Amino acid sequence: MEYRRMGKTGLQLSVLSFGSWVTFHKQIDDGIADELMGLAYDNGVNFFDNAEVYARGESEKQMGRVLKKKGWDRTSYTISSKAFFGSRGPENKPNQTGLSRKHLVEACHEALKRFQTDYLDIYFCHRPDKNVTIEEVVWTMNILMQQGKILYWGTSEWSGVEIMEAHRVAQEYKLIGPAVEQPQYNLLERNKMEKDFLMIFKTVGLGTTIWSPLASGLLTGKYNKGIPENSRFALEGFDWLRDQWMMEDKLMKVRKLTDFAGELGIPVATLAIAWTIKNPKVTTAILGATKREQLTENLKALGEMNKLTPEVMQQIEDIMHTKPKLPDF
Repeated sequence: MEYRRMGKTGLQLSVLSFGSWVTFHKQIDDGIADELMGLAYDNGVNFFDNAEVYARGESEKQMGRVLKKKGWDRTSYTISSKAFFGSRGPENKPNQTGLSRKHLVEACHEALKRFQTDYLDIYFCHRPDKNVTIEEVVWTMNILMQQGKILYWGTSEWSGVEIMEAHRVAQEYKLIGPAVEQPQYNLLERNKMEKDFLMIFKTVGLGTTIWSPLASGLLTGKYNKGIPENSRFALEGFDWLRDQWMMEDKLMKVRKLTDFAGELGIPVATLAIAWTIKNPKVTTAILGATKREQLTENLKALGEMNKLTPEVMQQIEDIMHTKPKLPDF
């Protein structure tokens, strides 16, 4: 396993990590979760990602039960939670969502109980909140750090402007700004990482915990001929995700990429993950899996990066045509 420092922090994360979105509680039980987390840990994975909204808190409970059973040295792994959407679904009342100090603090306490741990290594603001001042958010995160309940704080799906505003406030009050962002990044979604965040990487620094390196499974090639039963796009309540990705132009590119991966002698999913972590600005790419074989194959991406020569990277670009156009300076 390779480990990369999270932005300008001293924290080292495995370049491949393991997350629970969609899968935990909805697709897999405790036994499979135990097996997959064990496989990941044994292969050097030291970052496990979660959020209050995942399965309305049941995902964190499930991961917490597994971690309790495993009994791993707490200093050997990192866990995260994210707050914004709440954990009560349609029953959410005022102050049970968003980034108010009340919700951030209470969501943190609830996550600690669900994980059965004393602190979170990373705590993310899951979305920006237009109704809360950035001063309140930055101060709250710093208070939680001072209390030892979180070690680092970050953002997820924030714009570059919003991240820099948080750093401006942190500098003004001599506080600690966000150290990490969790954006989507894959061969079909590249703007933030390759365009919007370029100046942030150069100035204040930014770690990145990438979600959906396989575009919610589209880049595995399993949807090339339709939607299989029990797949993510077939799940109830995930119509929005299916509609986002199941477009003919994207499927055409994935089919061509699948053929090209076959020529290289590696599965297209492994190729897509290797392409993602080839970017040195990626601290870690979060993997999701429901089967041992699936996770085993995805973990091989690190070993396949050497096949991504400049020539191969250009061939991939010629297939995908998704590179953001940068302004001329």
